Amino acid sequence: MGQERKRIVITGIGVLSPVGLNKEEFWNGLKEGRSGAGPITYFDTTDFPTTFACQLKDFSVIDYLDKKTSDRMDPYCQYGIIAADQALKDSGLDLSEIDPLRIGVVHGSGIGGLTVYDQQFRNFLAKGPRRISPFFIPMLIPDIAAGQISMRHGLMGPNHATASACATSLHAIIDAWMILQLGMADYMICGGSEAPITPMSVGGFNAARALSTANHHPDKASRPYDRDRDGFVMGEGAGSLVLESLESAKSRGATIYGELVGVGATADAYHLTAPHPEGAGAVNAMKIALAMAGINPDKIDYINTHGTATPLGDMAEITAIKKVFGDHAWKLSISSTKSMTGHLLGAAGVVESIACLLAMKHKTVPPTINCDNLDPAIDLDVTPNTAKEKTIEYALNNGFGFGGHNASLIFRNGSSIS
Repeated sequence: MGQERKRIVITGIGVLSPVGLNKEEFWNGLKEGRSGAGPITYFDTTDFPTTFACQLKDFSVIDYLDKKTSDRMDPYCQYGIIAADQALKDSGLDLSEIDPLRIGVVHGSGIGGLTVYDQQFRNFLAKGPRRISPFFIPMLIPDIAAGQISMRHGLMGPNHATASACATSLHAIIDAWMILQLGMADYMICGGSEAPITPMSVGGFNAARALSTANHHPDKASRPYDRDRDGFVMGEGAGSLVLESLESAKSRGATIYGELVGVGATADAYHLTAPHPEGAGAVNAMKIALAMAGINPDKIDYINTHGTATPLGDMAEITAIKKVFGDHAWKLSISSTKSMTGHLLGAAGVVESIACLLAMKHKTVPPTINCDNLDPAIDLDVTPNTAKEKTIEYALNNGFGFGGHNASLIFRNGSSIS
């Protein structure tokens, strides 16, 4: 970059997940190895190959947003605003003391307003085009959550969305990090949200043969690295982080969860939906992140893997980890928290980054649950079924999306930062 990089830290966390509706509940759910899966209640699943998903539990939007506001938002946008509200509150920032031009938002969604699309298309078929809501388009588009977050808080800095399938919110964090490096803002709110549990989405992923069909045991269906894995379990929710410079965080006495020390982003350039069989793009993303962090591979203590429980995807990532880490791969702790939360698509990366930050804080590796019969081709420590106490100095988070998008982030433990 031609100049010394700024040290960027995380000072605020917000999360809505199928295992908890805030960071404390979320962490307890992960530590306890709780499954968020259950029968879908949003629509009749009679004719669907998959009848379950990881829905938010005990969630009512009116506990967070007034009815007039929430009625003009798709659930994905509601979730994003709530997570951002949590992160801002957690950060302790006093927005009245900050130039609104110096705080921005990058918040993405893999798909956007699927619920409103489903509702409005049914209106159109039943009643014709004149019955389409005037709010349909602004409720649908995947950038509107970033816009709504900025309007809610009067934030006038850089503002945009990312959309790169399951790497979406990792790219949002990378973009926010770059904006801070360039000096375009002093504070950034970043993350992603998704509300994909709709008839067309579940039906579409079924058609692509990506979803588990273990309808008899929903809580056992998300089983990364297990020999009987048969696809991912769809999840919903949101995650949000507040990023700022280390200098800024220290000057205001903020809680520092961790430092974002390395980022990597690549493409497989291989296939629409399948990962590169040798994990080429994943290898490159992890190597770039390590080089940027200026650390050797043996410094990484924990990897929160993409780990979707698809037969091809899990093996490709394990192969990539072995290539990058060599002998150290067998000393690493790795786990897939998707075994508990399901796959939050565009929100997965930020929610799993939060899992990394909380794992470092609590000195505990969250488990990969439902790993009852480890795939014999997988010989790394996937932290099966039970959380493990471990001091984590550096954690790496991977996210890979349809289209061959790869992203890797490396976080350093906040308690070690000086």
